[in-house]
Amino acid sequence: MELRQLYYFVKVAKKEHVTQAAEEMHVAQSAVSRQIHQLEEELGAKLFLQKGRNLQLTAVGSLFLKRAEVILADLERAVVEVHEFLDPEKGEIRLGFPHSLGFSLIPEVVSAFRKKYPNVKFRFKQGMYPSLIRDVIKGDVDLSFVSPCPEQHEHVKGETVLTEELYAILPPGHPLAEEEAIDLIQLKDETFVMFSPGYSLRPIVWDACLEAGFTPNIGFEGEETDTIRGLVAAGMGVSLLPEMALYTSGLLQPAKVRVRSPKVTRTIGLIYRSNEKLPLVAKAFQKFLLEYFGCKDCK
Repeated sequence: MELRQLYYFVKVAKKEHVTQAAEEMHVAQSAVSRQIHQLEEELGAKLFLQKGRNLQLTAVGSLFLKRAEVILADLERAVVEVHEFLDPEKGEIRLGFPHSLGFSLIPEVVSAFRKKYPNVKFRFKQGMYPSLIRDVIKGDVDLSFVSPCPEQHEHVKGETVLTEELYAILPPGHPLAEEEAIDLIQLKDETFVMFSPGYSLRPIVWDACLEAGFTPNIGFEGEETDTIRGLVAAGMGVSLLPEMALYTSGLLQPAKVRVRSPKVTRTIGLIYRSNEKLPLVAKAFQKFLLEYFGCKDCK
């Protein structure tokens, strides 16, 4: 069975006339009749009955028409998807990122990109560091922001695109809340609100406290920057968060204070599969991001 036979069959079924279908398809009537006959022989059933000068579908023909239309529609969608895959100004970009980037960074860069490529669609997937790496490897996403960018990995590669400072966040009435900057050691006796194990910000905060000379006393753990920020604002403890995780509104907000010593930062990388080429639309987005963040080592 050939796709051409299905196409001719559907067209004749819609027109109820071989000649009219052939004219619309710009092929010879005899070619259409021959393909329909071959299709009926292969199926072992009549698909049309003559009704005056027109054709009428048999019961089997009506059943087969429904399936044929689905097959041709799927094929048409597949062709469109391939063209979109190869067109840097269309298609869909599948992007992964950690929760902490979702409030400001992702909307900012996507909005800027779509000013240049308004027809591009996005599909987002959020997750923790290990799951984002897996999503890239499995092909669930084309590109992903991760923190930190893996230095060496068998299946993914990428570039560090951003280094971001972490701030101490304190309850609004905390004695240090009005300070312009503090040393992290000043929080050694405080209860810390930390990210749960598996989140990349947890070891950054933990190691910073150890470098400052103390082991943090963890009173609460959470999985979202909103949760961490909310617990601190409610007086449950103190924490450290990236600046972009502090761009929010609401009545209950923590105080933000710069940390002088030690300097606490996180790096954010953009990763992709190392063993295959990106779709052109994703490649265009990757190039845009590297230029947007001023990456000098763009490859």
